[in-house]
Amino acid sequence: MRLSDEFAVVVEATIPAPPERVWELVADISTSPRFSPELQRTEWLQDADGPVVGAHFAGHNARPDGYEWQVVNRITEFTPNERFGWSVLPEIGTAQGDAFARWYYELTPEGAGTRVRHGMRMGNLRTPLHAFIEANPDQEEAIVGARLTALRTGIEAVLAGIAEDVTRS
Repeated sequence: MRLSDEFAVVVEATIPAPPERVWELVADISTSPRFSPELQRTEWLQDADGPVVGAHFAGHNARPDGYEWQVVNRITEFTPNERFGWSVLPEIGTAQGDAFARWYYELTPEGAGTRVRHGMRMGNLRTPLHAFIEANPDQEEAIVGARLTALRTGIEAVLAGIAEDVTRS
């Protein structure tokens, strides 16, 4: 896989709870940082206090190698009990349609539980990953592969944490 392939990662899991219960967790921006190895914390921006299309929140991230960064996220989709999506941006005011990445949760009733698809797709804006690959072009496939693995591992950890939370409640 190469960066120019506009890679995406999608993980699906069945969570043993109705969509309304799962929605409470996926629509709460403080849920993912509790389980993600990379996303450390979130906070609402510009007086937002909950998820609605157009609201912004910050994501504070860190990797095990010590690299830390912050991004702005703009909610782009919000259909209760069905779909929650957001774009990762360099700053508030970034043009509509531009993004480092696009993330989402999609919920579908499945028996007594909920099928959850949680995924991301690279956007059209340059990221630090682009510069790193440009500096190490002979390692591009390994770099992209490692990033995809880290993203998949993080998504799996978040979904496992949500499943554990709903079984404890």
